[in-house]
Amino acid sequence: MRTVMVVEDEPLMRELIADYMKGEGYFVVEAKNGAEALDKFKQTPADAVVLDVMMPYLDGFGVCQFLRRTSNAVIVIVTAKSEEPDKLHGYQLGADDYVTKPFSPKVLVAKVRALLKRAGTGGETDTVVIHRIEGLEIRENSYELMVDGKQEDLTAKEFELLLYLYKNRNFVQSREALLNGVWGYEYDGDIRNVDAIIKRLRQKMGRYAGLIQTVRGSGYVCRVRS
Repeated sequence: MRTVMVVEDEPLMRELIADYMKGEGYFVVEAKNGAEALDKFKQTPADAVVLDVMMPYLDGFGVCQFLRRTSNAVIVIVTAKSEEPDKLHGYQLGADDYVTKPFSPKVLVAKVRALLKRAGTGGETDTVVIHRIEGLEIRENSYELMVDGKQEDLTAKEFELLLYLYKNRNFVQSREALLNGVWGYEYDGDIRNVDAIIKRLRQKMGRYAGLIQTVRGSGYVCRVRS
């Protein structure tokens, strides 16, 4: 059973989200503030975290930043803040998706379910699919990236973006094409989320970061020699 942590300081909202998650068969851990969330996460690591931003003691951005340093759990930020800079900041810290209040609980559950499904494909098939580029190994089934033999921890979206660029290698992809290909046509977030994830991805690729090139005015391309 997958575990979802719901971090929300408003009791009614927290209970509503938790009830919908339980209805989908998830084991739910609730936290009423950021500090409590980190304590509970250490005890019960979650597969996904539904995270409010405006909370006492430690806000959602702080929780997101800490979790992303130590975990690849799916992180969906839920907040009343709808300004683009706030959304971009969440993505830069490693959030996988963003839902603005008021929202449909069913939509939130669907987003969490889709993200978990993508992040949990490893082990569903015995076929091992490995793509090699120089000293990189992209292990498609297990969502793993090996850099010179060392595993680098990627979030689900970082891995999916890398895989999409690789499978469309040597063809320039606009930001809109990447959003549609990785997030889906229903995604309503900031297009600059692509830039934030590309930046994090390059850092994790180390000396191979140059394989993902920026094409000014167009987008990005994974350059691979034939």
